[in-house]
Parts: sequence; C-alpha cells; structure tokens
Amino acid sequence: MSPLLAEFTGTAMLIILGDGVVANVVLNKTKGNNAGWIVITFGWAMAVFTGVYAATHLGSAGHLNPAVTIALAVFGDFDKSLIGPYIGGQFAGAFAGAVVVWLNYKNHFDETKDADAQLAVFSSGPAIRNIPFNFITEFIASFVLIFGVLVMPKADVNLGTLNALPVALLVLGIGLSLGGATGYAINPARDLGPRIAHFILPIPNKRDSDWGYALVPVLGPIAGGLLAAFVYTLI
Repeated sequence: MSPLLAEFTGTAMLIILGDGVVANVVLNKTKGNNAGWIVITFGWAMAVFTGVYAATHLGSAGHLNPAVTIALAVFGDFDKSLIGPYIGGQFAGAFAGAVVVWLNYKNHFDETKDADAQLAVFSSGPAIRNIPFNFITEFIASFVLIFGVLVMPKADVNLGTLNALPVALLVLGIGLSLGGATGYAINPARDLGPRIAHFILPIPNKRDSDWGYALVPVLGPIAGGLLAAFVYTLI
C-alpha cells in the first residue's frame, strides 16, 4: 500500500477511536456519558496505538501527524518527497474518521443540545481561552511528544507495535499531565480535519466551528515539533 493510503488509514483509525471516545463521554444518552477525563485519555492512547500499528503495518512510518512529518523532514532524514503524500493522507484520514464518528453517534448528536459538547467531539478547545497561553500549552505538549518519540528506540517497520505502544503511552501521559488546559490536540490533522467535518456535517443545533481558535492547534504543534527535533539534533 502507498504511504498516502497507509497514513490515511492509520489517521482515520486514530480519529474513529479518539473522537469516538469523546463522543461516548460528552454526548447525551450514550452508555459512557459523563465517564470523565480518564476514559478520554485512555481511549486516545488506544487510538494512537491502533493508528500507528495500522499505518506501519500498511507501509508508512506511522506519523499520523503533520507536526511529526514536518519536524523529521526539516531536521531528520525523512524523504522530503513524501511530505505531500503523508500530510495529504493525514488530513484526509482525519476528516473521514470524523465523518464515521458522526455516523456512529448520529442519534446522540441529535439528542445533544449543548453545541459546545458537539464541537468537542471533533476538535480541541481551551478550558480558559487565552490564545497566547493556549499556543504555549500546545507548543509544550507537542515538544514533549516529538522529543519523546525521537528518543524512543527505532523499530522495524514490520514490527510496528514496538513503536506503537511506547507512543501510545507517551500520549496517555501527555493527556493526563498537560492536556487539561487545551485538550492536547498535539496534531494539526487531528484537529483541523474533524473541525472541517463539523463545519460541513448537518448536525442539529450546532454552533460555529470556532475558526478563531483553529490556528492554535495547527501552528502550536508544528512549532513545538520543530524545536523538539532541533534540540534532539543538538544532543
């Protein structure tokens, strides 16, 4: 399978399980309604594990994240000709995964009148809105993600679980430790792809897609990832 399709598939799995656990917790009349932050963070960790495993098994490096791809292309040995296919697959997969989540929870979206909760299924948002500090939070969390990934032992692409599990545990730690301020997007595709889906989908009672905040979870992770890769090359 091509790297584009591998990244598409892995990122779609990431969003289906990641946005899916948020939907299960925040939407009305689900079995998991109000299950809380711990359920969300563990669900996202399993989403990362599944997505990375799927993508590496299908033939890509399992980035699932433009911030990872850009950082490794600028400061690593990642083939720059693959930047477009990787990032294209990531954004398209994130959008497709979000649509699947909407289909799965269609009845519960219809039963949920809280427009902020509906948006939270698709995209991250700050607990306290302060754009400069929200950017700093995403920058720090993404620095920890990319630096953590870089110091992990490299694994054969055919043994993706050796990287998938450590990365999943790292994301779990970030969610539990740093995620409470902004919802730890730490991935431009994870946030922007589903945000576009929220904008397009016919969800009753939905609010605007908060485009005024949308650049924070895009630029913050890219900046944090670039610095993490740069620091890694220095040490």
